[in-house]
Amino acid sequence: MMQHTLMDTGPLVACINRRDKHHLWARDLLGQLCPPILTCDAVLAEACFLLRGMHGGNAALLELVRRGVLQPEFHLIEHVSSVATLMDKYANVPMALADACLVRMSEIYDNSRVITLDSDFHVYRRNGRQAIPLCMPPQ
Repeated sequence: MMQHTLMDTGPLVACINRRDKHHLWARDLLGQLCPPILTCDAVLAEACFLLRGMHGGNAALLELVRRGVLQPEFHLIEHVSSVATLMDKYANVPMALADACLVRMSEIYDNSRVITLDSDFHVYRRNGRQAIPLCMPPQ
């Protein structure tokens, strides 16, 4: 069974921004992954916002989508009730829309892992009680 890789905002920004402390980790990891790497529009929107001040940052991100390295593979309208339930459940964290979409994607793509820098993913659970397989930089 093929393992799907789900990409969060932090590693995307780190991969593109050479000044990010996780740049080398994210760049090397991205180079080892087999495309497509799945993500959602909320992650892409967050990344574009964070890269807005970096010359060429948004263009580099969108080029990853154009080349098929990143594939936004989530339609919020089809999962809005599940996403709203997750955001309500983790309101104390608080859970961002992008995080809720990724947790829902990890439920849809059962054999998946989330690449993230966000320690909140240690708290989140898919299907109610299951830990989400993660890929994070070494401490």
